[in-house]
Amino acid sequence: MGVMGFSMANHLLDKGLSLSVYSRTKEKANPLLDKGVNWVNSPAELVEEVDYLFSMVGYPSDVESIYFDANGVFRNLGEGKILIDMTTSSPALAERISRKATELGSFSLDAPVSGGDIGAQNASLAIMCGGDRKIYDQSLNLLQIMGKNVQFFGPAGSGQRVKMSNQILIASTMIGTVESLLYAERANLDLGKVIDLIGKGAAGCWSLNQLGPRMVNEDWAPGFYVKHFIKDMGIALEDAEKMNLKLKGLELAMTFYEQVKNAGHSENGTQVLMNVLRDLNEQ
Repeated sequence: MGVMGFSMANHLLDKGLSLSVYSRTKEKANPLLDKGVNWVNSPAELVEEVDYLFSMVGYPSDVESIYFDANGVFRNLGEGKILIDMTTSSPALAERISRKATELGSFSLDAPVSGGDIGAQNASLAIMCGGDRKIYDQSLNLLQIMGKNVQFFGPAGSGQRVKMSNQILIASTMIGTVESLLYAERANLDLGKVIDLIGKGAAGCWSLNQLGPRMVNEDWAPGFYVKHFIKDMGIALEDAEKMNLKLKGLELAMTFYEQVKNAGHSENGTQVLMNVLRDLNEQ
């Protein structure tokens, strides 16, 4: 029920679907409970209440906990359920969840998303899916309530690997976005006009057009947390190492974001990189 999950759950509710929810912090669910949504006390209880279970948490360790702990989903999972984990998590964990679900007569999809808080609020998320194609087809109408671009990529773990491709690209474009604006700032240009112009040309990208204005306004509120982006880059680097693939640009981006974390900005949005790289130039 955080930055992403609350909006996504609300879209399902607005379509007239019967909804049960669990959140580790119950207060975050109160606006939905006020609308008549059913509250349950654990993931184990939740999976008994629903046909489709969507999960969206912070870290792979959180995913493992809600599925495999004593009060987790797999404690009470019956046959014929569909589990859809939308957390950006480890491909290996997605494969493990899939195997366990299959053993118990149910099914799973890994379906991480891209689009941040704005995408969640506007139901315009990109959703990248891995798992069984028939289960994806069966779940598509629900996924389309939350996202505009929903695609299937292959067996369990495939959705997570597409998300890693997404995060690898964003890691570098965020550095480019910040350095572009720092250059324009040092040249005493109107940053709003710069973003408006170059954002419509070959340099146009989501980071510039969506996060650039936040950087100009020094709005560091999280659409996507620094701490979660560092987690994602770590997953990508670990999976790339298993492929014997060196990602030097991603390694460099990771060092910059480690500096962001060390400066005390883990709970800010990724656009706070602007603040940190500006400070480095002023030292």
